[in-house]
Amino acid sequence: MNPIISEKVLNDGLKVPAIGLGTYGLKGAAGAKAIAGAIDAGYRLIDTAFNYENEGAVGQAVRHCSVPREDLLICSKLPGRRHSYQEAIVTIEESLYRAGLDYYDLYLIHWPNPKVDLYVEAWQAMIEAKKRGYIRSIGVCNFLPEYNERLVRETGVTPSINQVELHPFFSQTHQLAKDAELGITTESWSPLGRGHRILEDEAIVKIAAAHGKTPSQAVLRWHIQLGAVPIPKAASLQHQTENLNIFDFELSEEEMQVISGFSSGGGRLWGQDPRTHEEF
Repeated sequence: MNPIISEKVLNDGLKVPAIGLGTYGLKGAAGAKAIAGAIDAGYRLIDTAFNYENEGAVGQAVRHCSVPREDLLICSKLPGRRHSYQEAIVTIEESLYRAGLDYYDLYLIHWPNPKVDLYVEAWQAMIEAKKRGYIRSIGVCNFLPEYNERLVRETGVTPSINQVELHPFFSQTHQLAKDAELGITTESWSPLGRGHRILEDEAIVKIAAAHGKTPSQAVLRWHIQLGAVPIPKAASLQHQTENLNIFDFELSEEEMQVISGFSSGGGRLWGQDPRTHEEF
């Protein structure tokens, strides 16, 4: 039986599950099988990207899973090297061809690349792609508050989602608050810190045990209660199922504070500061 998963309503009215599946590194036949298995287990929000080079595997999974396409939300992302208007339009079309899909439910600008300074132009292309029916909802990744404010100021269109690095080592309190002010839903990439010690910490283990849960489930629940949408990657059915089962318990305010207490100003695991990081 699939677990009951709560939903969030984006600022454009699209309803999305409160947890999704990250697919980075899930490629080829094995990746398609793992993704299809995750859908069959209960996932409805599937996250990929042009630069992951696995949009085809995601499309294959969509065609071979037990869930109708209209019940799924498939998300992909525009790479940094394709921010100019016409290149962005063509890349979105290529994303659809790669996946064999008629539309994406969500499409995001992967990184702002502010030194290149074409992200507003890319956003204008996303707006056009939505008008053409290529995309149901458009958003961004790794956008600092000032970048989102500029998009709104110059185009009048607010991103529906901002997908950012968010985990106990980097709790993004300011980013969450600013996204919320603009009505943007925050998604968390690397929500478990990609196993960087956090799941073995004594305090996390203790909190999880108090609820009869695993450390991963406790941390994912922390994301839910922060108001973020975590998208953990999991290849095995065991971990996929485990990650979904986080809606039948609640962390106390004290437990939330303990997990948030791991955060530090320099908590980015790979130093990918959106002000300077360039993704191509």
